[in-house]
Amino acid sequence: MKKLMLSVAALAMSTTFAMSADVVRMGTEGAYPPYNFVNDAGEVDGFERELGDELCKRANLTCEWVVNDWDSIIPNLVSGNYDTIIAGMSITDERDEVIDFTQNYTPPSPSIYVAASADVDVTSGVIAAQTSTIQSGYVANSGATLVEFATPDETLAAVKNGEADAVLADVDFLRPVADESNGELVVVGEPVFLGGGVGMGVRESDGELREKFDAAIQSMKDDGTLNTMITKWFGEDAYTF
Repeated sequence: MKKLMLSVAALAMSTTFAMSADVVRMGTEGAYPPYNFVNDAGEVDGFERELGDELCKRANLTCEWVVNDWDSIIPNLVSGNYDTIIAGMSITDERDEVIDFTQNYTPPSPSIYVAASADVDVTSGVIAAQTSTIQSGYVANSGATLVEFATPDETLAAVKNGEADAVLADVDFLRPVADESNGELVVVGEPVFLGGGVGMGVRESDGELREKFDAAIQSMKDDGTLNTMITKWFGEDAYTF
């Protein structure tokens, strides 16, 4: 799950979750399959769309979906453009200084490197990562040369066109890409464990909303439907609760 190295100052606006007591605007990136993506009909789709709709149902809330670029997804939550973040965002201490999180709805899983050649040295090569992620922070401190891009697709393009030797991102995003590349891309190096699982982000002022989603997530853990949904979207080998 994507992890932010926050350079954003905490915005002091304390907007409560808006529109009405029953409508919650769900902010997502729409560009990180299978977590979230925009389908051919122009609708938000993926694991988090199915999950978010089920959580809203259990919490007696109505979801409205909002797509927002990753690099401004936290500032736009804080400023009130939507009420939650549900976007493959890992729970980290740095993020928790700016927003609050529900409990995790996926357990921690590794990040992996994918390259165009099996002999790439990820410890000293040029490694692509999406900007403002813990993967980019990890690469910057690893001895490798970091190149950052705004979107996940751009990190993959950098590897394919030779601008980068490898890309580091969540296994759930990169593994399917490598598997479907007909050998064009391969997994290299060792897995890297970062972050504490993925959770929903809410404004610090929205404790009641956080509690509602916490209870809904816990109910899905308790009855097994969350594990079933994780396996559906990420495969039989996915990390589950």
